[in-house]
Amino acid sequence: MITEQLVKNIANTKYDDIPESVILHAKKSLLNWVGVTIGAINHETTNILMEVTDDISSERHATILGRNQKKDLLSAVLINGTSSHIFDFDDTHLETIHHPSAPVAPVIFALGEKYNIPPKELLRAFILGCEAELRISNAVYPSHYQLGYHITSSTGAFGAAVAAGVILKLNDEQMAMSLGLAGTQSFGLREMFGTMTKPFHPGKAAQNGLLAALLVEKGFTSSTQVLEAKRGFANVYSPSHELDKVLVDWGKVWELEKNAFKPYACGIVLHPSIDACIQLSEFATPEEVKEITLEVHPYVLELTAKETPKTGLEGKFSIYHTAAIAFLEKDASEDQYQNEKVNDPKTLDLRQKIKPVSNDQIDKDKVLATLIKQDGSEHEVYIEHATGSFRNQMTQQMLNKKFAKLSTNTLDKKQTEQVIEKILEFDQLESIHQVIELI
Repeated sequence: MITEQLVKNIANTKYDDIPESVILHAKKSLLNWVGVTIGAINHETTNILMEVTDDISSERHATILGRNQKKDLLSAVLINGTSSHIFDFDDTHLETIHHPSAPVAPVIFALGEKYNIPPKELLRAFILGCEAELRISNAVYPSHYQLGYHITSSTGAFGAAVAAGVILKLNDEQMAMSLGLAGTQSFGLREMFGTMTKPFHPGKAAQNGLLAALLVEKGFTSSTQVLEAKRGFANVYSPSHELDKVLVDWGKVWELEKNAFKPYACGIVLHPSIDACIQLSEFATPEEVKEITLEVHPYVLELTAKETPKTGLEGKFSIYHTAAIAFLEKDASEDQYQNEKVNDPKTLDLRQKIKPVSNDQIDKDKVLATLIKQDGSEHEVYIEHATGSFRNQMTQQMLNKKFAKLSTNTLDKKQTEQVIEKILEFDQLESIHQVIELI
């Protein structure tokens, strides 16, 4: 049974079995996650969730990162998970377009704070939670994604349940049931992209996975074969699947190491076009541009074909806005996705000249871009591996700079340096409170 063996693999993987390279990448993932979480913590989306959860519960167990406030466990993971995905600036497993940290990291922070779990144990839980959800994603992608499911939330609930189960020390049967309960709560529709509901997805996945583990810990029952059962997750949610991918090379190949960090605040499939348009901007002024053609992977147009976005959130799913703003401002950070930038006449004018073309011979991290000027001259740029992709990853220095920029409104320079230092030595800390108190 796939579910049973996955649970055994998780239980048998001790901290010392995890390669140092995986541990380091996990710390970088946590650093990136904390940065994007506190960067968006005062966004309207987060404020609404804060208000609603205040009405629901008065319990105060876990910190809302970036705010001097606490919530009950379930509300805290919902809010922190949602906040981390608001800017669409969080990590991505490009092979499945999955954002692994968002559903899992909130769980280890909340449980770690409430129960004062040693950070080394929390890091193991984080790694195993991410590894489980990514392997499940591998098994059902692309069929599951093409049906319209947001894979970060639908499989993210499994990652959250695993992380919570590891921390709560569930036995094998309990862990399998926790996966069952998480799987039956699997949800998330791609129709919601470009609205507040998209970042809500990983937050709710974190909440669903944690709730599953907490219920099972108290005796709640569920199926122990959720992944492979005739009416289980794979058969119901993915017409085509390869469940062997959940188990293959466990402990030898780590999917978490393929996790990439974004230099730009939008879907990673747009990053090649951003890199290309920034380079093309060196060859012409906006007025000199007649047309910019972008040959891209088919998923780019499937995900980001909004020709007339009206808001910053919609702009993140528009190759037209993204390419135009990258050419104009040589960047695509959160500043470039403000409502006023999306509706600026200069941006509107240039995005009419952006001509994306689907090409199934081009990989997700590549683009062939051609600038045609008003005088008929042409300039071509080929991006083989976009900045931030698995084969062209951000350096530690770039990650630190990104974190500092995101935390500007929350932390001073000294606090920023301390947070970076402590997360990079996370498994050596005595308590997670050493990080939480700073943020």
